[in-house]
Formats: sequence, structure tokens, C-alpha cells
Amino acid sequence: MSVMIASLNSGSNGNAYYVGSADEAVLIDAGISCRETERRMARLGLAIEKLRAVFISHEHTDHIGGVAVLARKYRLPIYVTSATESGMRIPAPISFIRRFRADEPVSIGQLQVTGFTKTHDAADPHSFIIQHRHIQVGVFTDIGRVCNNLKKHFSQCHAAFLESNYDAAMLEQGRYPEHLKKRIRGGEGHLSNEEAWELFQQHRGEQLSHLLLSHLSRNNNTHEKVKEVFSRDTGNTHIIIASRYRPSEVYSITGTEADKPQIVNKQTGPEQLRLFEGE
Repeated sequence: MSVMIASLNSGSNGNAYYVGSADEAVLIDAGISCRETERRMARLGLAIEKLRAVFISHEHTDHIGGVAVLARKYRLPIYVTSATESGMRIPAPISFIRRFRADEPVSIGQLQVTGFTKTHDAADPHSFIIQHRHIQVGVFTDIGRVCNNLKKHFSQCHAAFLESNYDAAMLEQGRYPEHLKKRIRGGEGHLSNEEAWELFQQHRGEQLSHLLLSHLSRNNNTHEKVKEVFSRDTGNTHIIIASRYRPSEVYSITGTEADKPQIVNKQTGPEQLRLFEGE
């Protein structure tokens, strides 16, 4: 038994994350066009007919840009909170709208999807845990700060998409106006590389096999900067950098019912980085 995951696109130009079992799948966000979603899933060998729902994290265009057409064409329910729906600039078909509430699991076949609140400058932003039997996958992007909710859920994941948006020095030295810099780093914007690393180092479980570093800024980050931070002690976790230009590979996440989330001791001696992908 396994769960298949892939980043279809990750960045301010559009976000879409695939999580599925052998029988059904969901998208977390649909920020690229329906046509591009179809192309990328076909390229990866993922059957779009297995999609059963789209869950929307928040109303920003790079997370909802393709959802209306995708829902109409494939008759997919769109799960949003009431506040997120009210803030959506791209109206989704009303007949396909479904509600979810924080911390209340939604069953999509044998998948369970649970949203939980996060800090971001949106109406009602949520991160997600997708569970299939004992395997848990997290989607944690567009996060202003690391809260206790995030720490708890991250520690239980077998795989996760985790924001690593900006390099602090590049942001400070860059050309963004000061008000935009404050938005990004001010607690309701995005996570820096170092903040993502600290969460990973201190709260990853030993069962975390794959980490897809996501939503890299085009102007305030580089793959090299992310590699520099994450080339320290990564243990047995497979590190991937998700691209803003193309999909990742499809990764198979496995585990056993005996898996128990065990937090890695951050005092453990350094090990070699296993692999970077996504360039």
C-alpha cells in the first residue's frame, strides 16, 4: 500500500499538489490552468479521472486560477471555507462548492483530508493533512510563521510539501519596497529557508521519507540557497526542490502500521544529504 504524491507546479505563478491512492486522488489548490493540469498529469502518468476533489487553501489567484474550469469539466467538488469562498476573485461553480471546517476530516473515498488554520494574509487560510490508512502527507505552504499546529502535524507526516520561500539576505538586499518586505517576513507572509530548516530539524519524525521544498520566490531565493541550508543533517529524508516551471516526479510514499512518529534528536551527529532534485 502506498500514496502517490507530486507537485504539478509550485510558486507565485501557480500552485497545485497531487496526493492519491490507487483508487482516488485530490488536488490541494488548482492555481494553474485546467489545460496545464491535464498536460502535467498526463506527462506524469497520473489519471485525471481519479481526481475526486480539490481543496483550496486560500483565495489568492496563484492557488485558485484553474479551479473553476477544472471543476466544470470534470465535475469535481471544490472544498473551501465560507470566508475563503467569499474572498475568491475567480468565482467557482456554486453547484460544486462544498464546505470544510478546521480540524474536521473530510472523507474522499479512502482518503481523509483535514484542514487546519495557519497564519497568512488571506481571509481564512488553511494547511492540509491527507491521510490514507496510516500514511499521512502534509501540504504546508503560504505560512507566515511556525505555530504549534504546524509543529504537531509536521511531526506526524510520512511526506510533506513545505514552504521554503525566501532567503533572508536576498530579501533584505533586494529591490522590493519596504512594505512588501514587511509583508513577506512579518508573520502573515511566508517562511524563509532558515525557518523551514528549523522546523525540519526540530520536529521531523523518523518516518518522514520525502520533503518537497515548495513555493520558492523567483526574486528572493534560488535552488542554490535552499541547497546550502538543507545540506546539513537531513537523516533518511529524501529532499526535493519543487519547481515553478515544471512538475516534480511522482513519489511513492509507503509505511507500515507499526510506524510511530518519533522526533529526531536534533543533537544527532550530521549525516550526508541523500539527494536533491527539482532543478
